[in-house]
Amino acid sequence: MSAHHRIAVASDLGVLATLRRGLALSPEMITGIWVTLLLAVLAAAGRVVVPVTVQQAVDTGILADGGPDAARVTTLVLVAAVMIVLAGTCTALVNVRLFRSTETGLANLRTRAFRHVHDLSMLTQGTERRGALVSRVTSDVDTISFFVQWGGIMLLVSVLQVGVATVLMAVYSWQLAIVVWLVFVPLFFVLRPAQKRVNRAYGAQRERVGAMLGAISESVVGAETIRAYGAQRRTARRVDVAVERTRRAMVRAQALVSVVFSSGVLVANLVLAVVVVVGTYLGIAGEITVGQLLAFLFLVQLFTGPVQMATEILNELQNAVAGWRRVIAIIDTPVSVVDAGERGVPSPRGPAHVELDGVRFAYPDGPEVLHGVDLDLPARASVAVVGRTGSGKTTIAKLVTRLMDPTAGRVLLDGTDVRDVSLARLRERVVLVPQEGFLFDGTLLDNMVYGLPPGFDGDARAAAVDAVDVLGLTDWVAGLARGLDSSVGQRGEGLSAGERQLVALVRAYLAGGDLLVLDEATSAVDPATEVRIARALDSLTAGRTTITIAHRMSTAEAADVVVVVDEGHVVETGPHDELVAAGGVYAQMHDSWVAQTR
Repeated sequence: MSAHHRIAVASDLGVLATLRRGLALSPEMITGIWVTLLLAVLAAAGRVVVPVTVQQAVDTGILADGGPDAARVTTLVLVAAVMIVLAGTCTALVNVRLFRSTETGLANLRTRAFRHVHDLSMLTQGTERRGALVSRVTSDVDTISFFVQWGGIMLLVSVLQVGVATVLMAVYSWQLAIVVWLVFVPLFFVLRPAQKRVNRAYGAQRERVGAMLGAISESVVGAETIRAYGAQRRTARRVDVAVERTRRAMVRAQALVSVVFSSGVLVANLVLAVVVVVGTYLGIAGEITVGQLLAFLFLVQLFTGPVQMATEILNELQNAVAGWRRVIAIIDTPVSVVDAGERGVPSPRGPAHVELDGVRFAYPDGPEVLHGVDLDLPARASVAVVGRTGSGKTTIAKLVTRLMDPTAGRVLLDGTDVRDVSLARLRERVVLVPQEGFLFDGTLLDNMVYGLPPGFDGDARAAAVDAVDVLGLTDWVAGLARGLDSSVGQRGEGLSAGERQLVALVRAYLAGGDLLVLDEATSAVDPATEVRIARALDSLTAGRTTITIAHRMSTAEAADVVVVVDEGHVVETGPHDELVAAGGVYAQMHDSWVAQTR
């Protein structure tokens, strides 16, 4: 039984759980963390050098009992300068170490997420727009990177800075230290619920960004269709709506952050005013010296600075958590087409015998499209699968190539369930030639050798030249401006649909599979290209088992076996002549085609 999973919008983990899971997925980010923490402690300690120096310079230098002591003040300033330089060096080392470790960890996270996207079945990938999938591996990870490298540093140093400042404030005046904390405590109670609201707002923001990228990428990829149907305005409205929703989500998140930030500024100014007033009374009472009060005011700035920065840190933390949740949701999406891997059953190379045993299939949230299909396709046979649009013939091809698994029943390759064969071995033996072969931006040669098996260590160019010759395509390649070195353009736009199909056939030849599954694509090509494709197919399929999703009856006429699919059932199987003579569904389809071609 195969389960078709959907990609969740985001993981439902809490903030701390998300951080723990994120670090577990990228352990490189905390490599050598104890050394980094030690350097951070030294950097934070350096922040209190100035307050301590001010206190000592005022109380034991400027206001010394015997009068101002210039030597004492000079010595204190020189020692402070050395300590500040050392603290600055520690801060720089913390930055370098965090940058190095986080970039390594996040690079591996991107790779892991990208690999998992490719491991997901086509059905699972189809539950999310392509642009949104790309955003999870790119922009969502970027938000994590920015927080860890900026907010993480600030958070680390700020926490230590608050701790050190608190200790020194208590040393100088425990009364004023209590006053500072009493003023700030209510703010912490306000921040907790605010954090949850900001968290939800940033989650919505990341979702809107993904949707916007999806809409934009579809518009760019489908530009030709948009122009052809004059749909620019309608497409622009779709993009505008996505952009506007993203803008609103961002404004909403920033508005919440601004409220919290304003609260922090208000409390920081309030605490400074309270310390000045209370400190003055304590000074009059002889509880604190002038130097200690001045140092305390510096320490209050060191204390309130990180608290005010907490808003910005909170901003980036929630953004990062939202991004992390979306990446985690990708990685946690179960793989429907599970690779047997090293546990796979051996599947020796040779003529492929294919069987479908009680195969049923239903697309996610849809009705069943295949109903108990049984087929026995002998080795080296040329099989044509025909049927009306939506009958289920393409679904059979996807199941045989294991782009997806049946919801019930088995697909057997030489008597072995394809689910028990490693995907690497299956891809060596079973090759799919799609109706519209995807071409990558590069040369014709680059795209042809894409079909070479992973372990190939020979001369790729020589292999491509040989394949072109065997398939009878030498004259076509010679007619191109730069031969095999001709650029195909993005998505193969420099070639015609028929020429892209020729490249797909060369790929299939280089892959050297035992079973070829072809989605016929000759209805939209010129006669000369159709002849080339037919000639190449003859060479490609010789001695191999082939299953062709036939859109034209001429293909079925030439096949050894014709499989007729009607509303998810295999209703007829046999040679062309026998099926025509039987007068059933196939005969009706063939008669209709013959009438149209006259």
